[in-house]
Amino acid sequence: MNSSIVLINSMNYILPEHADKVVVSGSHGGLYCAAKAVGHKVRGVILHDAGICLDHAGVAVLDFCEPYRIPAAVVDSDTARIGDVTHTWEHGLVSLCNGEASRLGVRPGMTCAEAAERFTAATPQWGPVEEVGEHRHEYVLSEGLEPVVCIDSASLIRPEDEGRIVVTGSHGGLIGGNPAKAINVPACFLAFNDAGFGFENAGTGRLEPLDSRGIPAVLVAAGSARIGDGLSTLLDGVISAVNQCAGQAGFQKGLPLKDTLREWQQRR
Repeated sequence: MNSSIVLINSMNYILPEHADKVVVSGSHGGLYCAAKAVGHKVRGVILHDAGICLDHAGVAVLDFCEPYRIPAAVVDSDTARIGDVTHTWEHGLVSLCNGEASRLGVRPGMTCAEAAERFTAATPQWGPVEEVGEHRHEYVLSEGLEPVVCIDSASLIRPEDEGRIVVTGSHGGLIGGNPAKAINVPACFLAFNDAGFGFENAGTGRLEPLDSRGIPAVLVAAGSARIGDGLSTLLDGVISAVNQCAGQAGFQKGLPLKDTLREWQQRR
């Protein structure tokens, strides 16, 4: 592999020394991941399209990188396991790319590896980056109910969230395929974005490990909520999959998350 190309399972692992490298990651192509790439002055970036998502949130990286002349592409969720950069590198096929990527000859259907190699010829024009943060909100669904913790990324969960209801904007895949990464703090309920389910249903990877820990967990459909936006997961999300614990608690595919969660809280 070209030494100018770096593979990381998550954009949370990007480092200052990755500047001027082409970064390939298993992360979704949402706004925060895009800002991380541009802020670290990458030469090019390839992420996962996460099933595109509501308002095209899963591919926000494409437009975000354009003003900096940074080539950006996303791989099709049906060709690569989200959160698994090795699989993305070996099997991912480009679904969409920005204008700068097109000028370098990248096209939909091209392999991730070939696109990354073409990106090494890029000449970005780095500059000040629009600040994009990840957010944490506490949202009360009805008077008298405990607040729901809404976080844009599962990485924002805190030790004090143990035993609480946590709704995330993260995808439901396992980072690097590691079941221990399903969640770092044992919440009493968790929700994620299904990222279009993807190759071998990789977007559901967290459900079974959380079930084994006795934690009800659900996914919301990528088309119903903006990935990387915890509030959208809660307020817009429609349940697309549940683990056994969640099913026993009354959560069902096809129901709005906020309504089902409110009813569950009222029954507890």
